[in-house]
Amino acid sequence: MNIHEYQAKKILAQYGIVVPDGGIAYTPAEAKRVAQKLSSRGPWMLKSQIQSGARAGGHFITHDAGGRGGIRQVTQITNIPYETAQMLNNTLVTEQTGPQGKLVTKVYVEKFEEARHLFYAGMIIDSTVPAITLLISDVINEDILKIAYRKRDSILRIRLRFDVGIDNEQIMQILDFLTLDKSYAPAFRDFFGKLLFTFINLDALMIEINPVGILPDKKLIALDAKISFDNNALFRHPDIAKMFDVYEYDSRTLRAMNCGFRYNEFDGNIGCIVNGSGLALEAMDLIKEAGMATACSLNIRGGVDKDKIADGIKLIMTNPRVEGILINILGGFLRCNLIAEGILIASQDVGLNMPLIIRFEGTNREEAKNILLQSKLPIIFADTINEAVYQLGEQMKDND
Repeated sequence: MNIHEYQAKKILAQYGIVVPDGGIAYTPAEAKRVAQKLSSRGPWMLKSQIQSGARAGGHFITHDAGGRGGIRQVTQITNIPYETAQMLNNTLVTEQTGPQGKLVTKVYVEKFEEARHLFYAGMIIDSTVPAITLLISDVINEDILKIAYRKRDSILRIRLRFDVGIDNEQIMQILDFLTLDKSYAPAFRDFFGKLLFTFINLDALMIEINPVGILPDKKLIALDAKISFDNNALFRHPDIAKMFDVYEYDSRTLRAMNCGFRYNEFDGNIGCIVNGSGLALEAMDLIKEAGMATACSLNIRGGVDKDKIADGIKLIMTNPRVEGILINILGGFLRCNLIAEGILIASQDVGLNMPLIIRFEGTNREEAKNILLQSKLPIIFADTINEAVYQLGEQMKDND
């Protein structure tokens, strides 16, 4: 689960991390009142609150929003309502939102903080180790994935231990990487120690601060903040669960989430139904290699009934861009026969008028195939994912 910047900063402040003073505003007049409370002279920062990075470099769809991005510095208090009005109730498009963008319904007003040095800091769980990994970079206000791809040497990676935390040697690594002297060590040790404690205590999957600023007194301040939490651990954090913002998601994604599934949309015309992120990535890669492209992907988990599975499958079947469906299921806790029963229910409710290729493997595989064979639905079975993608490609050609 993701939260907004203003929510993330509130959490960080509760754990002793310095953040700029700020307040949320839903109207231009409210934004001006917040700004006046923060500072009598300014400048101030106005920040569109959508769950996306690269807001500063984004653009609004409508012309009346002006030519500036979703994060703006304002030096005159009289300009606060005007700039806020340009952003509110307009759609902001960034590199991460896709061309459809996201509607801005609130603006975070912050007191501007002058920093001597800026850098990127992030904590993630590296599942290949596994360990919490601290990422440090001098490149700011860019997508860290793009940095990792284009400029690998510009990222310092440090593995952290739950029982030890961040030690003095690792602090020195960071200072050397950022070409800072040892006098900054106490502030860095305090900042990253608190950040790690926050990460562990709240069952976070990622904390990203882009950028961290160094103040004149050498203290570190989180000038931006993004936190993602493990959905499976939210029962331990009911206060965080309440921060979920339904307006950040489209109706299909919300319906999938209500079923306990993960749904993502892309630009192609193939719908994928899988049970596992690895299976999803494999299927999408093979679809791309075959000259096709994925329209949407549904990741189904076990422990749910056939009706929820049917609801999830209908999300794929009723997507207007989907012209063919690939189902890749490795049955275990999620039995293949439950998927088959869900397909039957979904087909009865919305019909099946497109190619559907299924690869079943694992628990109750043969039972699932028999259920669908008896239904007389126009379904093609494959023994491997490669065969399934090939069969789908052939069916899509026939439909052209």
